Amino acid sequence: MTAIPQVRNRRAVLLGAVCVLALAGCSEDPDAGTNGVGKLAADKIQSKSVTAAGAADAVRLSGTVVTSGRTYKLDMRLKSDGGSGSVTSKGSTFGLLRVGEQLYLKADADFWNSNGDSGVGDSLHGKYVKVPQDDPSYKKFSGFTDKDVLLSSLLTLHGSLATDGHHDQNGVRTIRITGDDGSGGTLDVSLEGKPYPLRLVRAGGAGTLTFSDWGKSFAVTEPADDDTVDYGKQLPSS
Repeated sequence: MTAIPQVRNRRAVLLGAVCVLALAGCSEDPDAGTNGVGKLAADKIQSKSVTAAGAADAVRLSGTVVTSGRTYKLDMRLKSDGGSGSVTSKGSTFGLLRVGEQLYLKADADFWNSNGDSGVGDSLHGKYVKVPQDDPSYKKFSGFTDKDVLLSSLLTLHGSLATDGHHDQNGVRTIRITGDDGSGGTLDVSLEGKPYPLRLVRAGGAGTLTFSDWGKSFAVTEPADDDTVDYGKQLPSS
């Protein structure tokens, strides 16, 4: 008659042990096994993240940027000596390629025709059009292909910095830092490997960007001559 109570007691002890282990697991250090930046002050986290980003050979950047009241959707791969990808604005998508100092813009006929050049749209369709450095478009778009310029302007939070807990970005553990409780932007920094920035929400609704493929190099090469159009000192009206 005593066997059943003993079995119940053993079950109760085992259940209690499981509960204790579960609670212990919940109270484990969330920074265990990470790169350790989650234990730092917010300004130190940002500094290490900016340093890691600057030292990386390459990065892929995607998302939206709002500047001068205009929204640009970006999907760019960037490295120190060039970059390539696509930009979408006001329903039009065009490609950008920079090799050294030379910038090319590639778009379809509708893009060029919609910008007031109906006479040249067909001839420019799918071509790499050289952007002269004196043309206003060069300054406007070259920044989207320049890793150092783009990251230095983006990876800035405004106001008082603070940490905002541990998060997850596409399966990677992150520590989030904020500027002025989020109104000055938020930045998720990787807790795995190097402390690269992984997700940025810019202050004032100025866009959200994700960063990936850190350090994964890629080739940027000059397009073939028969795929290139050179207008000289100025592009068609755009």
